[in-house]
Amino acid sequence: MSAHLTVRRPALKLVAGLGLLTMLLAAEAAPTRTPEAAARGSVRTELQQQPGGFTLTQKIKVSANTAARHAEAARLLEAGRHDAAVAMFDQVAEQNPEAVAAYINLGMAHAAGGRLEQAEENLRTALALNPRHPVALNELGLVQRRKGEFAGARQSYEAALAAFPDFHYAHRNLGVLCDLYLGEVTCALKHYEAYARAVPGDEEVSRWIADLQGRQFAGGQP
Repeated sequence: MSAHLTVRRPALKLVAGLGLLTMLLAAEAAPTRTPEAAARGSVRTELQQQPGGFTLTQKIKVSANTAARHAEAARLLEAGRHDAAVAMFDQVAEQNPEAVAAYINLGMAHAAGGRLEQAEENLRTALALNPRHPVALNELGLVQRRKGEFAGARQSYEAALAAFPDFHYAHRNLGVLCDLYLGEVTCALKHYEAYARAVPGDEEVSRWIADLQGRQFAGGQP
């Protein structure tokens, strides 16, 4: 029987909402790995690019009940019921220790509830399973930015883009970091423009680009 676990990227305010990002874990008959093997980064995901985004698929075995519980937890998270979502995601992760999506969702749920240390812990667990997972790296960057760890946030965003150069959310988040927290106009412009190429209808980012170009011109910066 086939089921899916889904990582949903809730709207998260930095300067503006970021929209929704989805990753699927396909529940297919695939060999399970031990937690020890998973900790060595042996869990694989398949990436499929689509217009305006991508889907990451990890083949694992989960029950229909687990998939339903995970989906309900995702709905709770989107509804702002962070504590209830954490409890359900935690059950899924405990029963399925290789499910990267469960740890990413746990990280997002904890972050939404303001528990940044727990958020980082779960995101790093996800990265132990898959060190190049762009969603986990992007979410870790958001947590680090909120903790004031700007150098670490930059490193996480850049690692996400190294894994998937067209990841527009990571470009936007790195642009915000360079613009508002690091004061690096050239870096901010580069990543805002990369985001705008992927999401040309975002008028807010277009205004940010125009503002930075004006500041760059007025300051005589190259």
